[in-house]
Amino acid sequence: MSAFEAVAAVVSKEKNLSLRTIGEKILSAQRLTQEEGILLFEQGSLSYLGMLANHVRETKHGHKTYFNRNFHIEPTNVCVFSCAFCAYSKLYAHREEGWELSIEQMMHIVKSYDGKPVTEVHIVGGVHPKMNMDFFLELLRSIKAHRPELHVKAFTPVELDYMFRKAKVSVEDGMRMAQEAGLDSLPGGGAEIFHPEIREQIAADKVNADGWLAIHRAAHQLGMHSNATLLYGHIEKFWHRIDHMERLRQLQDETGGFNTFIPLKFRNKDNDMSHVPESTVIEDMKMYAVSRLYMDNFPHLKAYWPMLGRQSAQLALSFGVNDIDGTIDDTTKIYSMAGSEEQSPSLTTEELVHMIRQVRRLPVERGTLYNEIKVYEEPALALA
Repeated sequence: MSAFEAVAAVVSKEKNLSLRTIGEKILSAQRLTQEEGILLFEQGSLSYLGMLANHVRETKHGHKTYFNRNFHIEPTNVCVFSCAFCAYSKLYAHREEGWELSIEQMMHIVKSYDGKPVTEVHIVGGVHPKMNMDFFLELLRSIKAHRPELHVKAFTPVELDYMFRKAKVSVEDGMRMAQEAGLDSLPGGGAEIFHPEIREQIAADKVNADGWLAIHRAAHQLGMHSNATLLYGHIEKFWHRIDHMERLRQLQDETGGFNTFIPLKFRNKDNDMSHVPESTVIEDMKMYAVSRLYMDNFPHLKAYWPMLGRQSAQLALSFGVNDIDGTIDDTTKIYSMAGSEEQSPSLTTEELVHMIRQVRRLPVERGTLYNEIKVYEEPALALA
């Protein structure tokens, strides 16, 4: 019996008629409705969702599991915004408690990777009123002048929206200026939950859903790619998640510019939502599985291993996930300050490859845009 036949046999025996119908749609590669997405969260068993999500994952990617060699720069954790879920930033009024890096200091970080096989620098941080658009355009130009081939993935729409408004430029002109200075792609942060019912409670003062989507649309229209996230497991309901994913799915239909969808687990350490319990591992896996089933036009689904922890990240590879991010190289404080499972988020390439192989998946080092750099088919990665 083939893998497809095995999945089809389980679907045919599903007693819940609605879930059986959804399974049949998945097997015939038909798009799910919003109502069906909500029903998967409400009634789908973990085993049923996992089986269907793994079928989609292996249909798209086989056993390939992607990672990249990257490092992070966080210009500042000082921020003019106050998000209820954030344990990372410090309000501008209390900026003495935070950090503010100069261009020279950030270039020192970039230069520390000279001669090393990293392919991407990921730049995100707080929204600092003195770090304006001119400041960041100069940073981009400096990085590209020093290392032209390094892919610069930088700035969430929260940061960009603030830059553009202060500089009094349109979204389209601002994105064009950033691209000309050296910006290659956008990360997926700042999306949180799009629906205003939730967004106004957890992140009321930063760019709204339409603004977030408009910046990614403008990037895509310039030929740039980007990622998208969803913050789950706090005060949102299942339909808020599906509403969020539907808005992303519609923009992807329009532009085709998204590479990856990344569900982000809410962590309740040291923030204004510490009273909200975190989701269980079962709930995490259901989130990944439904994401893979609903986000049919997103080629990749990523789980950040530092936030989930290594074992949960490995488990997620059986629930639709085909990317676990990068080596990180211990250059980020966002994860540890938010209460992640990994307090020192760094893995060598050998460790990442071993982690992927442990769950019988094929490790593939990629570039930011998913060009395959190396497929690790050999039984063991030789030590350098």
